[in-house]
Amino acid sequence: MVIHQQASAFCELPSATEILQAFHQGKSLAQTNLQGINLSQMDLSGIDLSGANLIGANLSQTNLKGANLTGIDLRRANLKDANLQGANLQESYLFRANLQGCNLADTNLEGAKLKLALYDVHTIWLEGFNYRNSGAIGPGANLSGAFLNAAYLRGVDLSGCNLRGAYLSGADLTGANLEGVALSGANLQNAFLTGACLRNAMLIGAELQGADLRATDLTGANLEQLKSIAGADFTLALGLNEATKAMLCSRNAQELGTWNAFTRNNTAQSLGYQMG
Repeated sequence: MVIHQQASAFCELPSATEILQAFHQGKSLAQTNLQGINLSQMDLSGIDLSGANLIGANLSQTNLKGANLTGIDLRRANLKDANLQGANLQESYLFRANLQGCNLADTNLEGAKLKLALYDVHTIWLEGFNYRNSGAIGPGANLSGAFLNAAYLRGVDLSGCNLRGAYLSGADLTGANLEGVALSGANLQNAFLTGACLRNAMLIGAELQGADLRATDLTGANLEQLKSIAGADFTLALGLNEATKAMLCSRNAQELGTWNAFTRNNTAQSLGYQMG
């Protein structure tokens, strides 16, 4: 990994104004420490930030068209709606970066690390780039077996994703779009799925112990052979037909009588089932 060094032009973390002045003066900002800086909505087209440290930086709606971002560290950076068209992101670090609405057309992504970066339907990718298998998170992504324990994915569009065997225990998927997602064999223990859309999702053999499924849309979801529903809360869940509800209510008394530690409801009550 690139070892970031502070550029000699700055004795301490520079301000956004100083960055802009240096840029307009034609100075290179390569290797500069800009961790956590706010450069939102600035026009930095063509800037040289190669090897710079921008961990956690705010670059939302920033124009970085044609910029040299080789080896840059953009872990957890906010690049929402940023313009990176034609930029060089070779060997860059984009772990957990927000790429929603980002323009990456004609961008050099050779060797870029995109694991757990977040994209959406508005993200524009380099033509032919296999982003679905890059480790990034978004609609249609292949995340089979991925470790997403305790991940913050509230409201995220994961429609059509392959999450077979993924580890999502404790993940916050409140209001997320999981329509058509393959979750067979996934671990959703203690996950928060309140208000999420799980229409036509495949949950065969999934682990739902302690999951918060209140007001979740389960229309057409396949809930066969679930490993455990002990403590799962289905209060106000939508789309549970009588056959599926009967199948869930036929689980053993120990599972149905288990209380959800967060909602304080037991599984039987959440399904409207009176245990004998």
